[in-house]
Amino acid sequence: MTINLAIAPIVWTNDDMPELGGENTFEQCISEMALAGFTGTEIGNKYPRDPEVLASYLDPRGLSVASAWFSAFLTTKPFAETEVEFIKHRDFLHAMGAKVIVVSEQGHSVQGQMNTPVFDEKPVFTDAEWDLLTSGLEKLGELAAEKDMKIVYHHHMGTGVQTTDEINRLMDNTDPEKVSLLFDTGHLVFSGENPLDIYETHKDRIFHIHFKDIRPEKMAQVKEEKMSFLTGVKEGVFTVPGDGMIDFTPIWEAIKASGYSGWIVVEAEQDPAKANPFLYAKKAREYIKSVTAI
Repeated sequence: MTINLAIAPIVWTNDDMPELGGENTFEQCISEMALAGFTGTEIGNKYPRDPEVLASYLDPRGLSVASAWFSAFLTTKPFAETEVEFIKHRDFLHAMGAKVIVVSEQGHSVQGQMNTPVFDEKPVFTDAEWDLLTSGLEKLGELAAEKDMKIVYHHHMGTGVQTTDEINRLMDNTDPEKVSLLFDTGHLVFSGENPLDIYETHKDRIFHIHFKDIRPEKMAQVKEEKMSFLTGVKEGVFTVPGDGMIDFTPIWEAIKASGYSGWIVVEAEQDPAKANPFLYAKKAREYIKSVTAI
């Protein structure tokens, strides 16, 4: 059982809203990750995409690449378009030593729309779109396997795979050898799901974990004021583990009991001007150590 801790650069700079943290440099981000006690990172929009160049920055800081997000459009575009981009992404991550590829279906997604209420206008896939999604993901899983990698599907607010029923349907209709699952505490709680139930149901297929927390008063505000996902982020609905409403102790006990090996990645889409990234990274690291002894 080997578990390593990473943190996502979205704590420092938001890829969907580059104005959040635009002043924070790539070097500051990775230096503060290491200083806070993390050994891994996911990839942000300021990261060099040449593997040798990126390694020259990460290696001296003791950082490895855990994974990186890939936007699929299997429900809305020809598979060939997604395939071309996926292969580039796969090869980059493979060169960086990553073992998993984070995939999220962005067909019909409202997560990047600033004025679309994330709850009221969440997309719902048709049966035909589900067929495109599941068959397409299996093909991506086959491409990942060519490099001895796995795809881990990221259920996400504002997309067609967000709820318990949708996650279950995706898992029930895909080959476990080809499609695995990413477990994200923040998105599950925000959506109203029970993270422990999801973990126990799908623990044999979970190969990547995101730890993020939720501020309950902000979550209520998003619902009451019919905010978009991005507006909710700017208002502070997400925070780091130990700073919100989620009790990570029973979640950790389930993870430990399952024999999980892989990365646990801290995430917290926040406005860095309101939430100092280094201080929040340290807070998360200290809380995780208190819960997990890692």
